Amino acid sequence: MYVIATAGHVDHGKSTLVRALTGIEPDRWAEERRRGMTIDLGFAWTTLPSGRRLAFVDVPGHERFVTNMLAGLGPVPAVMFVLAADQGWQAQSQEHWEAIEALGVERGLLVVTRCDLMDPALAVEEAGERVPWPVVQVSGSTGEGLDELRLALDRLVAGLPAADVRAPVRLWIDRAFTIRGAGTVVTGTLSAGRLRVGDVLVLDGEPVRVKGLQVTEEAVEAVRAAARVAVNLRGVELERVSRGKALLTPGAWVETSVVDVRLETGAGVGEPPREAVLHLGSASVPVRVRPLGPSGGDTAGAAALASSAEAAGTGAVRLALARALPLRVGDRALLRCSGRPIAGVLVLDVLPPPLRGRGAGARRAAELAPFTAPFTAPFTAPFTTPDGATARMPDAATVLGWRGVVRRSELVAMGLDPRALDVPGAGDWLVEAGRWKELGERLGAIVAEQPGIPVDAARTALGLPARELVEALVRACPPLRVSGGRIDGDGVPEAVAEAVGRLREELVRAPYLAPEAARLPELGLTRQAVALAARAGLLLRLADGVVLLPGAEVEAARILGRLPQPFTAGDARAALGTNRRVVIPLLEHLDRLHLTRRLDDRLRVVTGRSHEPGGTGGEERRP
Repeated sequence: MYVIATAGHVDHGKSTLVRALTGIEPDRWAEERRRGMTIDLGFAWTTLPSGRRLAFVDVPGHERFVTNMLAGLGPVPAVMFVLAADQGWQAQSQEHWEAIEALGVERGLLVVTRCDLMDPALAVEEAGERVPWPVVQVSGSTGEGLDELRLALDRLVAGLPAADVRAPVRLWIDRAFTIRGAGTVVTGTLSAGRLRVGDVLVLDGEPVRVKGLQVTEEAVEAVRAAARVAVNLRGVELERVSRGKALLTPGAWVETSVVDVRLETGAGVGEPPREAVLHLGSASVPVRVRPLGPSGGDTAGAAALASSAEAAGTGAVRLALARALPLRVGDRALLRCSGRPIAGVLVLDVLPPPLRGRGAGARRAAELAPFTAPFTAPFTAPFTTPDGATARMPDAATVLGWRGVVRRSELVAMGLDPRALDVPGAGDWLVEAGRWKELGERLGAIVAEQPGIPVDAARTALGLPARELVEALVRACPPLRVSGGRIDGDGVPEAVAEAVGRLREELVRAPYLAPEAARLPELGLTRQAVALAARAGLLLRLADGVVLLPGAEVEAARILGRLPQPFTAGDARAALGTNRRVVIPLLEHLDRLHLTRRLDDRLRVVTGRSHEPGGTGGEERRP
C-alpha cells in the first residue's frame, strides 16, 4: 500500500475529490458533513489502474484546523495538492505549501479542481510559479479528468522510494477510540517497519501488546510499511492514548526533550521566535527556542567562532520540548508561531550536551556549523541548502567525536550506523580515537602519581562511564596492569624503594620488632608508600602502622615450630623478640595462611611444621 496526503485551501474540493476517487466519505463526523468542510483528518483508500493500493489522508484546509492538517502531513512521503480553478491561490494554499516545503516533501501532484466552473489556465499559471509538480485538471462533480488523475497517481506512487520494512516502528497515533468487545484502538500511518499481532511495543515508556490489526477495515495478522493501520491494544485504557503519542519498537528510539536542530526561518522573518509549537508526525508540542551562536556580550563565544565565518548566524538552534518525543538525527519537523510563517526543522542531535559556562552556545554552534547554513528561503530538499550546496548530516563518527564516549546501541537508537566505525572501546562502548589516546596519557600520569589507584577511582578521575573502559585502557597502555582491583605501573617509584631500604636497615638486627607507626613517615613510608610497597611485594603489611619485611611470616612459623606445642601469644612474643603490638596481628596473619591453628582463646599450634634437628618434634605442651 502507498499513503499520500491531500493539501490545499478550505473548500477547494479536497474531500469531494477523494470521495470521487475512492467512493469513501472521508469526513467522519456529522458536523463536518453539515458544515461542508473537513475539521479533522479523514481517511480513504482505493485501487489504482495498476493494481497498486493507495490510501489518502485528507487534511482540513481551514486556518483554525492547521494543527490537524500538520498532523496529517507529517508522516507521508507525497502530497496531492488541490487548488480550485474558480478561486485560485489562497491564504491556506500558501500555508499548506510552506508546510510541504519545510517538511522536505519533494513528490506530489498539483490537481486543479472545478474545471467545469472556470477555465483553469489562470489558476495553473498562478500555482505553477510555486509548485513544481505535474498538473492534472479535474472536476470532482462531473468526473472530468478523474481517469487521468488515477494514472497520474499511479505514476506518482510508482516513483516513491520503497519503505524500509526492517526499520524499527514509530507509529504516530492520529486517532484513538474504543470498540465494544475489542477495547482501545489507535490508527496511524506506518511509514517504516512491520507489525504483527502479538508484538510488544512501547507507549509512554511502558510495554503494550498488539491484540489485533486492521488495514482498510480488514483484519490481518501482519502488516508492513507503508500502510494505514488500525492497532487494537490489549489492556490499554483509552485515557492513555491520544493524537501525538507514538507506538515504538522497544529499545530502538531515543525519547528526548532537548534537541539541536537546523532551522529554516524563511525570507524576511528575522530572528526565530523564543516560543513556538513543534509539529512532528502527529505530535504538536510547545517548545522554547534558543538560538546557538555569539550573543550580546559573549566575547568568549565570538572568539570561538572567529575562524568560521559560516558559523556566525547559522540556523542552529536548541529546542526545549514541553514533553519528550521519540526523535532521530535527520527527522524533519515544523515550527509554528502565531503571526509567523511556518519554519522547517532538521534534527541534528537528539542528546545534545548541556550548555554550561560562558561561550557554550557559540562553541556548540561551531560544532554544528558544517551541517547548517544561513537560510534565507525555504528549502525543498532535506539535505540541500538554498544555494544548492549539500549540507551533509551528522554521522556516527561525527556524534562520537562530539561526545568522545558513547554506546554503540545509543548511536543506533539515534538513527546512526556505527558499523563502519573502527575505534577503540569495550563491550557496547565506543571511544573516539583521539579521546582514547588522551585518556591513556592521563591514566599513565595518574598512576605515576598514585600507583595502585583503585580502578573505580581511576574511572571517576577520567570521567568514564564504565569500569570496563578503564580495564580496556589499562590493557592498551603497557606496562600498566590491574591487580586486585588496583592499577599499577612498571615497578614502584624510586622514593618508595629507598624508604623500604631504610626500613630493612632498621630490621636487620631485630626482624620482628617493627618500628612504631609514628616512625614510618620519618623513613619515607607514608600510608600510600606502604600500600605501593606491599602490593609490589616489598613489604609485609600486618595492620595499620605495622609492617615487616617480606618472608617474615614463613620464618616466624619455623621459629614457632620449635616451641613446645601448643603455645601462647606470650611464648611467641618471647621467641620472636618482639612486642604485643606486632605479635598479635602476626599470629592472626599466620592463622589466615593456615601456618598456625587456634585451639582456644589462648593456645595455638603450628600446622605442617618441619622437624628440625634439635627441635621438639611432635612434642606438645599440655595446658
